[in-house]
Amino acid sequence: MSVFASMMASSTEDDGGGPPDEPRTDLWQQTLQAAVAASTNNDGARRRMQQRKPLRPTNATERSERSLLCLSINNPIRKACISITEWRPFEWLILLMICANCIALAVYQPYPAQDSDTKNLFLEQVEYLFIVVFTIECILKVIAMGFLFHSGAYLRNAWNILDFIIVVIGLVVLNAILRAMIPLLHIALLVMFVIIIYAIIGLELFCGKLHSTCVDVVTGNLAQKDPSPCGFASSAYHCEPPKASLDPLPANRWACSSNTTWMGPNNGITNFDNFGLAMLTVFQCVSLEGWTDVMYWVNDAVGREWPWIFFVTLVILGSFFVLNLVLGVLSGEFSKEREKARARGLFQKFREKQQLEEDLKGYLDWITQAEDIDPVNDDDQVEDEQQFNEGDIDEEGEERVPETRTRCFGSLRRRLDKLNKRCRKPCRRLVKSQSFYWLVIVLVFLNTLVLTSEHYGQEPWLDHFQTAANLFFVILFTLEMFLKMYSLGLATYTASAFNRFDCFIVISSIIEFVLVYFQLMEPLGVSVLRSARLLRIFKVTKYWTSLRNLVLSLLNSLRSIISLLLLLFLFIVIFALLGMQVFGGKFNFSPPLSKPRANFDTFIQSLLTVFQILTGEDWNAVMYNGIESFGGVGTLGVIVSIYFIVLFICGNYILLNVFLAIAVDNLADADSLNNAEKEEEPNEAEADEAEEEYEDEKYDENGNEDMHIANQIEDEDEEEDTGDAPIGARPRRMSHVAAAKSQKPIPRASSLFIFSHTNPFRVFCNKIINHQYFTNSVLVCILVSSAMLAAEDPLQAQSYRNTILNYFDYFFTTVFTVEITLKVVVYGLVLHKGSFCQNAFNLLDILVVAVSLISFVLKS
Repeated sequence: MSVFASMMASSTEDDGGGPPDEPRTDLWQQTLQAAVAASTNNDGARRRMQQRKPLRPTNATERSERSLLCLSINNPIRKACISITEWRPFEWLILLMICANCIALAVYQPYPAQDSDTKNLFLEQVEYLFIVVFTIECILKVIAMGFLFHSGAYLRNAWNILDFIIVVIGLVVLNAILRAMIPLLHIALLVMFVIIIYAIIGLELFCGKLHSTCVDVVTGNLAQKDPSPCGFASSAYHCEPPKASLDPLPANRWACSSNTTWMGPNNGITNFDNFGLAMLTVFQCVSLEGWTDVMYWVNDAVGREWPWIFFVTLVILGSFFVLNLVLGVLSGEFSKEREKARARGLFQKFREKQQLEEDLKGYLDWITQAEDIDPVNDDDQVEDEQQFNEGDIDEEGEERVPETRTRCFGSLRRRLDKLNKRCRKPCRRLVKSQSFYWLVIVLVFLNTLVLTSEHYGQEPWLDHFQTAANLFFVILFTLEMFLKMYSLGLATYTASAFNRFDCFIVISSIIEFVLVYFQLMEPLGVSVLRSARLLRIFKVTKYWTSLRNLVLSLLNSLRSIISLLLLLFLFIVIFALLGMQVFGGKFNFSPPLSKPRANFDTFIQSLLTVFQILTGEDWNAVMYNGIESFGGVGTLGVIVSIYFIVLFICGNYILLNVFLAIAVDNLADADSLNNAEKEEEPNEAEADEAEEEYEDEKYDENGNEDMHIANQIEDEDEEEDTGDAPIGARPRRMSHVAAAKSQKPIPRASSLFIFSHTNPFRVFCNKIINHQYFTNSVLVCILVSSAMLAAEDPLQAQSYRNTILNYFDYFFTTVFTVEITLKVVVYGLVLHKGSFCQNAFNLLDILVVAVSLISFVLKS
């Protein structure tokens, strides 16, 4: 900083210091005065021109000439409505009423049989207030904007319903979702087409097949407590009494019959009896929740030979392919948003911010290095102050004698400063070294091992060891923190987020130890503070470039993730409140103890139920209960399945897939950062070195160009361009060229310390293993051996078929052993570059062959 100050002082002295520059200074002042006067005049003229400009209206919203066919734009009533609807406090009042209405709906607790209590009655009265407020808002907006028949009318703007969402959530995620609506509509049509096709096929194949079950011939009642479908095919489920019963029934006591009171699986909801239920069953299979139960029920009814084709193809086409297109669409829209952001320069701004942070870190390093190498100025300054104090004169004109105490303190201070600088310099080198960093990482890893050794019912000596180890690591990490604070300085230490994170963890560990030592905290809360210490492992991102860029991309996407979480929360709240209004108090079925845990009776339980449906876990069972609560499939209760289908599609396939789209987008951003850093990596040293070598070879001692070396370099460039072109006029066949390029050369090192790279036997083995027939033969052996393994009978190990297959196994193992032996002879075993064992796939081959040989030895 003193250097910069001296430079500024010297420039000031050079500009206006000496007498020869006085005319130039006067001319410069006159020019400045003229420029200031001109700018003042221009400012005045500009202000006058701006005053003449007509003022634009503050409200840019276009209004129709008439509202409701009778109110003109100048009507006092309409003017008042426009002023009220555009008044900012009115908008906040509406938002406040919406939030209050949501809270009232959440507090409301429905009861069975339309029962109620005092709280619900009060909330029902409050509901009238909300209805009045929202009705007044609607009337005011209709009067101000018009109703329907012109542009800008109330019903022409769908955002009137979602205004409060747009105010709160971020626009990037919402824009990506909204822009993806049209492609998602196309995918929805494709999914609907697949569901319709498979519903028609299921209707033709399995109509009425899931109603037959086992009945007792004597009593006519259902033979099983939990009935399942049955059939008459050879591989279908046959009604046979259990043989392990104490009172075995006759074999013909049970019979398969469809003339029963049993409606079918899931109270008759899961079947293919009509087109609607077939579509519902197919959609359940596409969602991958309970599709195996449906397949096994169909197998029990019609046999297991061919129904699996229907369900497997449905899952592959509908779930694995078509529904995953949703993720592709969302990811594509996020990529488009990223490209737009990059076009706006956001990506470049982020790179510049990152570069500024790196430059700031470099400047701080320069300052600390300057403090280390410039201890003289402080000493000179102290000496000057001491000399000035020695020459000081008191009020009587006599020279004041310096006190011995001040002189001793000054000398002691100089010594302490020198000692401090001598100590901080090696400490700073220590904490910035790679060895110190990896030492801390090793300590964190050892601390992790100690924490993972804790288990239930452990020995007392392990408790004492873990307590001592915990104290040991707390002391070490505390010393590390103080060492960094001393060597780097408190300001530099706290400038790093990782250092602040370390400080928080160390302080929390100390607090934990003190609270546990004085028995102020239960052991339950110890693990929480102790586990925070494990997060220090994330410091590895500081030195791992790819992981660091990925973490930075994730941190930069927190705004989108938080916005998405808020949108997801609002979505869950809306559907939870809707579920409470529709299904609240209705999941109380005839047995008192059969009330399912997933219900909509309270707001908290409704939130959990909606979240369970979003995750796809057992969502179909909740849907079955909802249908049963409205009378089952025999009534219009099946219509309520629309609630669960819309909730599952919008929540699971759209909102939750946005998280994956954000993750894919972050991976793309991380790749962009990696590519940018790779492009910015300086390769100038290698280029300069190569250029110097080229110049040294190209020019002789007298500075003249050596034409022989230059021609040789040009000839080498031509050889690299032309490749292995033949000398004669007849070109080689393309198969020969491909074989020459694909054939792996023999390593120049000796193989097994016996065969040199020119050994005839080694060259012969190389020709064998690189021959096309040999490679294809080994591939055929691999395929045939795999088929032989699939043909084995695991139930009868000593069968005749397994005996024949064992002989084939001997043959194939011999072939693979010969192949490995030839490759080891050609490439060597392990010690040199390009050897056989330096390839991971070759190690896998050795492992497989070794296991086969060991199994043969154990069998014999």
